[in-house]
Amino acid sequence: MTSRGFAELVLIVEDVPKAARFYRDVVGLEPEHETGEEWAWFWAGRPGDPQRIALHRGTLLFEEHSPFPEGERFGHVHFAFDVAREDLDEAVARVGNAGIEVYGPVEFDWMSARSYYFYDPDGNLLEFWSRNQAEAPE
Repeated sequence: MTSRGFAELVLIVEDVPKAARFYRDVVGLEPEHETGEEWAWFWAGRPGDPQRIALHRGTLLFEEHSPFPEGERFGHVHFAFDVAREDLDEAVARVGNAGIEVYGPVEFDWMSARSYYFYDPDGNLLEFWSRNQAEAPE
C-alpha cells in the first residue's frame, strides 16, 4: 500500500467553538461545515482537497482499546502546515497579531526549509513550514 496523504486529523479539544475560532481566525483555515459544540471540520489545504482537520470534544471510536488510562488516551500533538513562501510572513503576522507567541524562524538546511512554531489553545504545537524558493515545486 502507498499512502496518498492523510484523510483527516482529529484533535481532541476542551472547547470546540473556541478552538474553531482559533483555527479559522488565527491559523487561517477554511471551515468545511458549520461549527457545533462537539465537532468542527476544516480543510487542511485548499477547500475540496481530501485532507481535513477536525476538532472534537468527547470520545472517539474504539477509545476503550487505547493502551493508556482514561483521561490520558490522547496526548498533545505536533503538526505542520505547508505554507507557500510568499504567504509565510502574512501567516506568521496573523498569528502574532492574535496575541499568540511565535517561535522562530528555524532554518532547516537539511530539507531546505524555514519554519515557525506556535501553540493552539489546547497545547498542540503547530508549525508553518515553507520550502525555500529555489527548492519549491512549481
